[in-house]
Amino acid sequence: MSTANTAQSEGPSASRQAASLEFREATKRYTGSDRPAVDRLSLEVPAGEICVLVGPSGCGKTTAMRMVNRMIEITDGDILVGGKSVRQSDETELRRHVGYVIQQVGLFPHRNVADNIATVPQLLGWDKRRTAARVDELMDLIGLEREMAGRYPAQLSGGQRQRVGVARALAADPPVMLMDEPFGAIDPINRERLQNEFLRLQAEIRKTVVFVTHDIDEAIKMGDRIAVMQEGGRLAQYAPPAELLMSPANAFVEDFVGADRALKRLALQRVRDVDLIAATDGHPSEPAIDIDEPLRDALSEMLGAQVSVAPVVENGRVVGLLSIERVSQAIGRDT
Repeated sequence: MSTANTAQSEGPSASRQAASLEFREATKRYTGSDRPAVDRLSLEVPAGEICVLVGPSGCGKTTAMRMVNRMIEITDGDILVGGKSVRQSDETELRRHVGYVIQQVGLFPHRNVADNIATVPQLLGWDKRRTAARVDELMDLIGLEREMAGRYPAQLSGGQRQRVGVARALAADPPVMLMDEPFGAIDPINRERLQNEFLRLQAEIRKTVVFVTHDIDEAIKMGDRIAVMQEGGRLAQYAPPAELLMSPANAFVEDFVGADRALKRLALQRVRDVDLIAATDGHPSEPAIDIDEPLRDALSEMLGAQVSVAPVVENGRVVGLLSIERVSQAIGRDT
C-alpha cells in the first residue's frame, strides 16, 4: 500500500494524481446539540485507496465525508487533501476538484448523458473538443455505448444512471472522490454488478475514495481500509477488512461486524491462501477449483456438487486438493 502523498493514476486520463487524505481531529458540532456529530476524527487514507466509512444511522459518517469538500463546514480540527488544508481552499474550487456521487444520482433531467458528464469540465472552461473527447473516454470507461450519449436520464435504467453519475464525478479527473451510499437504491443483482464494475474501474484509475455505507458486507467488499463509526461521531476502529474481521477493537465493532465474521472472511481469502492437501492418484476430478477463486465461491461449488474434497487447478494443472475441513481451518485461524 502506498504511503506517499500522491499516486499516479494509471487510467486513460492519467494527468491528475490521486491525493492522500487526512482527518486531523476533525470535529463538527451543531448549535443546540449536546454532543458532536463528528468527534475528533483522525485517520489517514493513502493516495489511490478506498476508505469506507460505515456505521449505524446517526453515527456521523456522511457528515464526516461531506466535510471533505466543505458541504459541511468543520468546527474544529482539519482535513488535508494532498497535504493542503481544505479550510484554506476556496470552497467552490474545492468542490469542482472533488468528485461526488450520491445515492439518488442527481442527474440533471433536462440535460442528456453527454451534457451531464460534461458538467464540471464546462464549469472549468474546457474547450468543446477536449470536453467531447473526455465524454467519449468516460462512456467507454463505464461501459456505456457512445450512442447513448444523446439519451436523457429518464430513458436510462437505474444502474445506467448510476454509472453516468460516476462518470460525471470523474470528468475533471479529480484526485479525490466522495461516494455517499452510491449503490444503496439499486436492486441486489445490479448493485453487485455496479460494485464489481467500480472495483474494476478503480483498478485502472486509482482514485482516493471516501465511500459511505451502512452495510458492513459492502464495506468489506469495497474498502482497502474501513472506518467503523459509532454513535456520537467517534471512530471505533480503522483497519483493513481482514484485520477488522480477525481482531475487532471492542464489543461495539464485534457486534456491528456480526457473529458470522469468520464466514465473511471467505470473501477476502483465496484458495491459494489455504494449506492444500497433496494430490494423489484417484483424486476426484470435479468440480475443478481455480487457485485464485475466493474461498466463498470455492465452498459454494463444493457444497453444490455435494463433495467434501475437490481438485485445485492452476493454469489447467492440478496443484492440490481443497477440503471443507481445510476451509474451516483457514477461516477459523486467528479468530
